[in-house]
Amino acid sequence: MKPNPITPTIPFDRDGAHHGFLRLPHSRDDSAWGSVMIPVTVIRNGDGPTALLTGGNHGDEYEGPVALMNLANSLDPAEITGRVIIVPAVNFPAFRAATRTSPIDAVNLNRAFPGSPAGTVTQKIADYFNRVLVPMADIVLDYHSGGKTLDFLPFAAAHILDDRAQQAACVAAMRAFNAPYSMTMLEIDSGGMYDGAVEAQGKTFVTTELGGGGTATTRGVAIASKGARNLLKHAEILPGEPELAPTITLDMPDDTCFAFSERDGLFEPLADLGTELAEGDPLARIWPADRTGVAPSTITAPRSGIIASRHFPGLVQSGDCLAVIADIVG
Repeated sequence: MKPNPITPTIPFDRDGAHHGFLRLPHSRDDSAWGSVMIPVTVIRNGDGPTALLTGGNHGDEYEGPVALMNLANSLDPAEITGRVIIVPAVNFPAFRAATRTSPIDAVNLNRAFPGSPAGTVTQKIADYFNRVLVPMADIVLDYHSGGKTLDFLPFAAAHILDDRAQQAACVAAMRAFNAPYSMTMLEIDSGGMYDGAVEAQGKTFVTTELGGGGTATTRGVAIASKGARNLLKHAEILPGEPELAPTITLDMPDDTCFAFSERDGLFEPLADLGTELAEGDPLARIWPADRTGVAPSTITAPRSGIIASRHFPGLVQSGDCLAVIADIVG
């Protein structure tokens, strides 16, 4: 297969803290020999496990990038055993544009794996992670939140996997991250996801959803920051035990957890994040946005459980996810 055109400006196998870029050549109208420069930090101290910590897979999600910028600036090589690779904004073009997908090729990085070294910019980034960085790692943490269109209860998540031993390792790492909520989930749109590419290589993988709305909060950043250090302790890269607080265990077993809109209109939530509902309880109303005097459409809970996610903008379109109802299992 063709080599990936991305080259790192820093070493991956030398002790110390190294801050630089993953440089991807990108010829464009305003820079014929230009490059996409993706910030990266490698912190290494001798032999040991490798953790790959990533954020900005979607460019409008900020809790992870803020926490990882802080970690890259503060983590002392003398603290660790092994290696930590930190990429705060994997989809750097989308991150700079504050968009979910890349402004260069309109591709969603988290639906582009395994990628291609001869593809678009986003496909090249996916290929580099899939073929170069992920194979280096023993444990992978990829931060997500709701971006501009969703808001979430703050949870860390592990996926349901065919390999039960691998799933158990992922669940243990998720619990070590120790978000206020811990979710076991079955993805309904998993094709091309980074998650699946990492898990297919047998790696321990943890992801998150830590708020949303296209911004970061002090609470979300604190959860993200504590979780990263907890995960490094769990992997025995940092010394000590994870700092654990009570967490509520949630489950998203199938696609009946999702409530979708079947019309356009003005979104009126009838229950907030964290509210427990019974199946059939009113969840939201959709008002016609273009006229008065017309009754709204009422959306009901598709199952009993807790509202783990909700639509964020005030307007909705047909097909938008309005809410996710998760089971409380512990």
